[in-house]
Amino acid sequence: HLEHSPAHGIRLLSPVVLNAHLIERALATRRIGRHAICFGEVDSTNDIAFDSARQPNADGLVVLAKSQRKGRGRFGRTWLSPPGTNILLSVLLIDPQCRLPHDALTIAAGLAVAEAMETACSLTTELKWPNDVLLEGQKAAGILVELRNVNASRAVVVGIGINVNAAPPAEMLDAPATHLAEHLHHAVERIVLIRAVLQRLDIWVDRITAGQCEPLHEAWLARCGMLNQRLTVECAGQRYVGRVLDVSPLEGLILACDAGQQIHLPAENATIVA
Repeated sequence: HLEHSPAHGIRLLSPVVLNAHLIERALATRRIGRHAICFGEVDSTNDIAFDSARQPNADGLVVLAKSQRKGRGRFGRTWLSPPGTNILLSVLLIDPQCRLPHDALTIAAGLAVAEAMETACSLTTELKWPNDVLLEGQKAAGILVELRNVNASRAVVVGIGINVNAAPPAEMLDAPATHLAEHLHHAVERIVLIRAVLQRLDIWVDRITAGQCEPLHEAWLARCGMLNQRLTVECAGQRYVGRVLDVSPLEGLILACDAGQQIHLPAENATIVA
């Protein structure tokens, strides 16, 4: 329900139920969000997106849910979210020509979420490689990009989880988490933020597809506090310790190791340990 006030404009009185028509309406994107479907409880929005890849004209489909029974993060971790409070969405991209690299999509999705939080909620964000969006150092959103072959074509799903009006209990997490409402001191309307995320992601996907990764690189680094930091990164079962030189949309994390060599660690199978 919305309240109209001459002084304050429109104010949300109670949360609007996720509605595909409200999300799609006049979205003005080229590829993402031409079709959206909303569910109550599902196992995983990513799985539904992959199942939908067999349908004609599935490219750009957006799948949303109030809650997930088997929401997942990277490396088999569980993505926790109290029902009906947050954004759980997946975007399906059909990529037969392999023009959407995993690393580039991962950082583009994080950047799109950060930009949407800034424009829709006036929040200051920070990005942590490869897939976290932070508010004042605490995780507010995460990204999971998955690839599968469906009908002899490459299907890519970008899973996005945003803590909008709630965060999981601290004892259930391995790193501090927060939610947007905690910083804004009021409930946040999810549909406005969802639309902003889809609009920004559409722009970045369009640029990546055209091979224009440098603007993505620059915009991501502008929100990243990791340059020149010393990190321990685990990748494919090995640990690397060194100083961050760069984060590349195509080459991953570029680390100057203490041992002397410079290495490139892909987002898909790397994680920051410390």
